[in-house]
Amino acid sequence: MTVTARTDASAPADAKACCAMAYESEAVRWLLGESFHPGGLELTGRLGHLLDLGPGRRLLDVACGQGASILHLAEQWGCQAVGVDLSARNIEAAQAVAVARGLGSLVRFEVGDAERLPFEAASFDAVLCECALCLFPDKAAAADEMARVLAPGGRVGVSDVVRSGELPGGLSGIESYIACIADARPLEAWAALFGGAGIQAEVVERRDAALVQLADEVRRRLFSAEVLVGLGKLNWPEVDFRTANRLAAEVVAAIRAGRLGYGVFTGRAVQAAEARRQRAVANESP
Repeated sequence: MTVTARTDASAPADAKACCAMAYESEAVRWLLGESFHPGGLELTGRLGHLLDLGPGRRLLDVACGQGASILHLAEQWGCQAVGVDLSARNIEAAQAVAVARGLGSLVRFEVGDAERLPFEAASFDAVLCECALCLFPDKAAAADEMARVLAPGGRVGVSDVVRSGELPGGLSGIESYIACIADARPLEAWAALFGGAGIQAEVVERRDAALVQLADEVRRRLFSAEVLVGLGKLNWPEVDFRTANRLAAEVVAAIRAGRLGYGVFTGRAVQAAEARRQRAVANESP
C-alpha cells in the first residue's frame, strides 16, 4: 500500500503509468521504507526460500521498484538476478545501488512492462512479484508472461494485498487503485489466476500482521510528514495530505473489519505452454 500523489488518471489502464510515477517519489520512499511492501525484507527472504534460490539460479523480479528485494536476495542466495520495472528512474537508481554494493556481476535491471516482459521463454528459474499484482490492469496477461519466462519446473512467488468480501466505496477510486487496494483479489483467486497460466499452487498463506504493521507505520510517518511540511522543513508539493489521511484511515478500518489482509502465493510451472495454447483457442472460439 502507499499514499498517492495528486493525479488526473481515471481508469486502471491509466493508473499503470501513474503508479510508476508515484513510486518514483521521495515521499513514497520516506513513507514506505526501503522495501515498499508489507513484511519488508524478512518476508522477501521467506519468498526466496520458497523459490528455492541458490547460486546459479536465475531470478526475475517483476515490478522491482528500486531493487531492494532483488538485491537482498542476490546477496543472500548468490543467484543471478534481473529486475524489471516500468519506471526508467527506478531502474537507473536500482542499477546504481547494485554497483555501489558490489552486486553488479549478479544483478542487472531493465525497463519493462509486466504484461509484456522483454525476455525469451524459459529464461528464468524463479519469478518474484511483490505488492504489484494488484496494479496490473490485465492480471491474466501478467500471469501468462511470468509463466512464459519460467523454465520447466520453475517457481513463481507473489505477495500482495488481498481482500475478503466487498470493500467500502471509499476504497474504489484511483487513489486506492494506486495504493494496491481497489483491485485487490481474494487470496484463493490467485491459484485460479496462475493455474490458468499453467502454474500449480504450492504455498498459499495469509500474512495479515505484516499489513497491519505497515499501515500503522505509514499513518505515523504521514502525521510526522504533515507536521514537517507545515513547519516548512519538508517540501512535498505532490502529496495531497487530505486524501492520503482519508485513505489511510479507511484502509486501517478495512483491515480491522477483516476485509483487507496480505497474502503469499507460490506455484510451480507444470504446463505453461499448453495452458496458454488452450486459453488462446478458447478466446478465439465464437
